Amino acid sequence: MRCGWPKEWWENVDNLAVITGASGGLGRSLAIEMVRRGVRVVGLGRRSDALDETAAAAGAGFTPVVADVGDADAVACAFEAADKIGTVNILVNNAAVYPRRDILDETPASFAQTMAANLGGTVNCSHEALARMVPQGAGRIMNVSTFADVAPLPASAAYSTSKGAQRIFTRCLVADLGDRFPGIVINDWMPGMLSTTMGVPHGTSADTAAKWGATMALWQDVSINGTVWEEDREIPPQRGLKDRLKDKLLLRKQVIRRLDPGAP
Repeated sequence: MRCGWPKEWWENVDNLAVITGASGGLGRSLAIEMVRRGVRVVGLGRRSDALDETAAAAGAGFTPVVADVGDADAVACAFEAADKIGTVNILVNNAAVYPRRDILDETPASFAQTMAANLGGTVNCSHEALARMVPQGAGRIMNVSTFADVAPLPASAAYSTSKGAQRIFTRCLVADLGDRFPGIVINDWMPGMLSTTMGVPHGTSADTAAKWGATMALWQDVSINGTVWEEDREIPPQRGLKDRLKDKLLLRKQVIRRLDPGAP
């Protein structure tokens, strides 16, 4: 059983996913990979020409919708467009901006713009998705995140703050919904350093990361609610000294789960 209903229920559902930041990079690769796996995808992005390129690569299962995720009204309109296709039961909060701006060049307005896109976009889209998932008691929200807040790089104050806050928001969603709606599974996934415009030249290709991400987004299991994953492996929560001593005494080993990128 998965979250109280037969496994076949989720596998036979006609999945409709909203993927933000689908106009390029990882978002485009995720959209293409999800369509390849038989999922209908509504891709959100700010540039219609770039979304058209994603549509051409993904095929008939992809619907482009121009929307700025930092604008709550635009997000509401985007989800209304998705409603014409079906009921959204998967949300991938992938959209993000990384202005690489030194704090001395940052202004309150520019900082707020980054927060609006990276944190506000996750809040806006999650709010709309939950309005559709709660009535059916099931759904999947995957937040594409980073550890940027743990050890911020220079010229990344707004980005690191917003992405750290996004992970806090994930935990807040689980705290509010986990007991009442166990069928709505929410977690963080970190794709690692990618060879995209926001990444590094020697990073993992977006297509490779998208195979992990698609597998993660299509995994509907209450056991991953609130978990954090990096690339294809689970990042276990920190354990206190007492628990670590118990593990040693009882010869218990922590099991690190891995994703199968070839999973359907």
